[in-house]
Amino acid sequence: MHPPTELAPLRRHEPFALTPRVLQFGAGNFLRGFFDWQLDLLNERCGLDAGVVAVRPTGSARAPLLDLQDGLFTTVIQGLDEAGQPLRETRLITCVQRELHLDQHYEDYLALASRPEIRFVVSNTTEAGIQFSDQDRFDDRPPASFPAKLARWLYARYQALGADPASGVYVLPCELIADNGQVLRAAVLQLAGQWQLESGFSDWLTRHCHWCSTLVDRIVSGLPAPEQQAALSAQLGYRDEFMVVAEPFYLWVIQGPPALAQELGLARAGLHILLVDDLQPYKQRKVGLLNGGHTCLVPLGLLAGLETVGQALAHPGLRRFLTQAMEEDIIPALPLPADALRPFAQAVLQRFANPFIAHRLSAIALNSWSKFAQRVMPQLLHAQALRGHWPPRLLLALAATMLLYRGEHLSLADEPRWLAWWRQAWAAHDRGELALATLCSDWLGQTALWGQDLRQQPGLTAALAASLERLQREGVAALCP
Repeated sequence: MHPPTELAPLRRHEPFALTPRVLQFGAGNFLRGFFDWQLDLLNERCGLDAGVVAVRPTGSARAPLLDLQDGLFTTVIQGLDEAGQPLRETRLITCVQRELHLDQHYEDYLALASRPEIRFVVSNTTEAGIQFSDQDRFDDRPPASFPAKLARWLYARYQALGADPASGVYVLPCELIADNGQVLRAAVLQLAGQWQLESGFSDWLTRHCHWCSTLVDRIVSGLPAPEQQAALSAQLGYRDEFMVVAEPFYLWVIQGPPALAQELGLARAGLHILLVDDLQPYKQRKVGLLNGGHTCLVPLGLLAGLETVGQALAHPGLRRFLTQAMEEDIIPALPLPADALRPFAQAVLQRFANPFIAHRLSAIALNSWSKFAQRVMPQLLHAQALRGHWPPRLLLALAATMLLYRGEHLSLADEPRWLAWWRQAWAAHDRGELALATLCSDWLGQTALWGQDLRQQPGLTAALAASLERLQREGVAALCP
């Protein structure tokens, strides 16, 4: 369902006015509802004059998304305020100036490197995006991986502007992996070595580019439901195919140099952007409880036939499952005081239950395996070390994710190698050629995913196989009554 046809599409009525200062890898729901929304406020409150050039990080053949509306889109912030009253705010975001598809605009992309006014690189390519690949070549146009695309752009900048400290940039990755800034830096430096680029480039990357690890926190659900989108478009007076819904809560924690606060105008902005010396306490709390909570809830909700996080929280059994998993399995495994974690856990449950956010479980399921490895597996291993037995709820979440990859409940999006592995494994199991315990053992042995051979963990394979077998036999309703 679309807004009435008489509504004009959202387009600019004046020339692009902002100076491009941000190179942004990705223009999906999260960056639009989180970073671009904040940058638009910084422009308004601090006169930052910062425009965004967005880069599509994957080789999709679709037409550039935001160029269809001249980079414009509407954010819809809705939820409950501190008094429990409904809140809704709409904002037209104007900071995105252009979106580049590198299969079509690679020369334009490299040309941007020579513009000294570009000071920030922001990315959100999912947890799977920041990975070194030895298959990337310097002459690829473009290279396949995100780190290689960034390395080529940075090298073009180094060639155009030299090793002057002022030519360096602030790199602000928003991917939810530990030390994301340093991991990205290491991948780019490794590529520079593989491509045998001059040592001066690596020195410039290390000394004059600021690789800031960050933590992001906001639930961004994407497009409103069709009926709400139609009503909002009628209210706004234009047709917006790319409006994005987000909750009121947001937090951006950046581990970076003090000069960054001045360049962004943070002192005058009044935004929830924190510049800190150590973001680990914030990250452990958020990734363990909010992101880990999502990752545990999503496969069970999908297997139960539900569509949104709100529906899953309204399901008594799933809410009880998640509440107990947080209290009994995740909080004890986090290296922070329980008294500091319980209020945050309660706030997470309230945010998940936000009646105005239709956060689709299928959207959160993107790249489920890299998310599980980063968000849940550390707590699962730590919980076992603390108690001497495997936490049943986190095991159930792992088993549910495995069962989800039969592909019967949604069209999965993940790394091709994992999708191919699961197609072959489940097909072999269905033919009677692969026992469930062997399937579990083979999956736990995927060191490229887990960072270790989990088959060496005593009793894990047997416990996981038992949980998976029971889930197949009894279903979610029986295990989460």
